[in-house]
Amino acid sequence: MSASPSLALEIAAGSLGSALAAQDAGADRVELCEGLASGGTTPSYGTLALARERVRIPLFVLVRPRAGDFLYDARETEVMLRDIEMCVRLGCDGVVIGALQADGDIDLPLCGRLVAAAGPLQVTFHRAFDAARDPVQALEQVIALGCRRILTSGGQATAMEGADRIAMLARQAAGRVTLMPGAGIDAGNVATLATLTGAREFHASAKAPRISSMGFLNPVLQSLAPDWSETDPARVSALRAALDAVNPR
Repeated sequence: MSASPSLALEIAAGSLGSALAAQDAGADRVELCEGLASGGTTPSYGTLALARERVRIPLFVLVRPRAGDFLYDARETEVMLRDIEMCVRLGCDGVVIGALQADGDIDLPLCGRLVAAAGPLQVTFHRAFDAARDPVQALEQVIALGCRRILTSGGQATAMEGADRIAMLARQAAGRVTLMPGAGIDAGNVATLATLTGAREFHASAKAPRISSMGFLNPVLQSLAPDWSETDPARVSALRAALDAVNPR
């Protein structure tokens, strides 16, 4: 009897440095983005191009033109289509998309265009799913679109809080789409979450604060905060070890 496949770890990387740190520390996949503090947006061309050159593990790209809600107009749609076109041209492995209508249903016409534009790339539906009005209906709609997986916290602030719903949705999906828990996941709770949900893939940022090395800071410009966050290799390694303790690679 063959062993069950190992549990996969995807890291949301908000920079090239974060993507490389995630790779070196044992991540299975990178979701490349910018602006993690606001939920993530599409990375710059330079970030994307260099990541594609240097990241050897599967590279997925968040396609989200702005922070805020998931109701997009025609101009934002065009931006997303162009971004997906660039991902295809650069040879990325997947894209991460999502859009809603004003009533909270999945925007099937728009999402259908995004999935079609992705062509051979895998498609993950992002946490717009958690903002949908009816998660049971939304799940069937995302499956019909042909998405490979859904990133979800079960409609709650964290995946641990939404664990029961994630498990329910996984039963409904019955293998037709992968439910990937995300939000608030760390080495201390990922094993419990795996048990509660039965999930095989997990999404985390594993980020830690970075302190600026600037010797001079203008005290008047408080809005230009010099510090930032990046993927922490130690946190990625701890997540990897916690998952391998549940099901070794």
